[in-house]
Amino acid sequence: MGQELLAIIEQIEREKGIDKEILFQAVESALLSAVRKVVDVKPNEEIKVEIDRTSGKIRAFKGKKEIDSIDLGRIAASTARQVIIQRIREAEKEVVFNEFQDKVGELVSGSVYRFDKGNIIVDLLGKAEGIILKHHQSPKEEFKQGQRIRAYVVEVKKESKGPQIVLSRSHPNLVKKLFELEVPEIYEGIVEIKSIARQPGERTKIAVWSKNDKVDSVGACVGMRGNRVRNIVNELQGEKIDIVRYNEDTREYIKAALSPAKISEIKLDKENLRAEVIVPEDQLSLAIGKHGQNVRLASKLIGWELDIRARKTTLEILEGVKEELGAVETKKETGTILFSLEELSGIGEKTIAALKEAGFNSIEDVAQAKVEELLKLKGIGQKKAQRLIEEAKKLISK
Repeated sequence: MGQELLAIIEQIEREKGIDKEILFQAVESALLSAVRKVVDVKPNEEIKVEIDRTSGKIRAFKGKKEIDSIDLGRIAASTARQVIIQRIREAEKEVVFNEFQDKVGELVSGSVYRFDKGNIIVDLLGKAEGIILKHHQSPKEEFKQGQRIRAYVVEVKKESKGPQIVLSRSHPNLVKKLFELEVPEIYEGIVEIKSIARQPGERTKIAVWSKNDKVDSVGACVGMRGNRVRNIVNELQGEKIDIVRYNEDTREYIKAALSPAKISEIKLDKENLRAEVIVPEDQLSLAIGKHGQNVRLASKLIGWELDIRARKTTLEILEGVKEELGAVETKKETGTILFSLEELSGIGEKTIAALKEAGFNSIEDVAQAKVEELLKLKGIGQKKAQRLIEEAKKLISK
């Protein structure tokens, strides 16, 4: 029995990676339970079972007296086997739990084993199974059975069936760990990832900073001809990645985070961590992004609330005051507004009609006219023509 027991324990250690001492203790505990069932024990009488770690010999004691070895062999053979198997299973679960508990916050590799009610079951190199719950999946990714997969370990739970290893493909730190693998400067601590904002399957913004002035943080992450970031994009099945240069100057940091949109002005409310960002009108949709994605990720990356507003053009400002000033038309080409002829003093309806018939529809047209042109009109003489032109110029200057 002794040599056979040693051989079994050594085989289990090799195949399952369970420490021999754990197995010896499990067997001793199992034998102790079995001995108590068949041996008469007085109250407060101690029962003890020992296994020699070298020979495998089993000895049991009731008080100070050793129990007959023949009886012990019969007990060990008939009752201990199932208990030992159970303890081995428990020990296996504990080994798996401890191994993956140490990997929480890290990446693990495996292959897609099966699909269960929308969840992905992952075979972790034969050691255990992990699960990617539906809400931990990236919506744009698709996997096939047997496909290689890398995932971020979110947590490890102890359950009756064994440890549940919860994995994620949507966690922002998945991107962070991929950059650590792909960019040596990050792994070595030369380049630091300051912040990450992610919309899984769509876009990620990552802010990086270099501790060494000679190392360009963005360039290091992009890699030669974009190889490094391309490898990560491929791993994430096409998710876009914006690499942002971190800056202690909040305004510069906001500009970088909202790239590629061009920023005109930034007003900071440091007390409430809020910024009003003014952009040219043609940059507004770019700054906000599709369904607000760009500004939302930039806001999360920086930790500030960003309010994007468009700057009004000169034309829009003029349009706003046109009626108040008595203007009739906004001229796009010059960015000016045209005033009606009625603003000119000392002219009647017939003169206005004559001017319009000749193509002079606004004060600006009259101001740019020559005296000779106005003299051709009925009812306008030399002095009146000069007066109209001078008055039109004065009104425009106002």
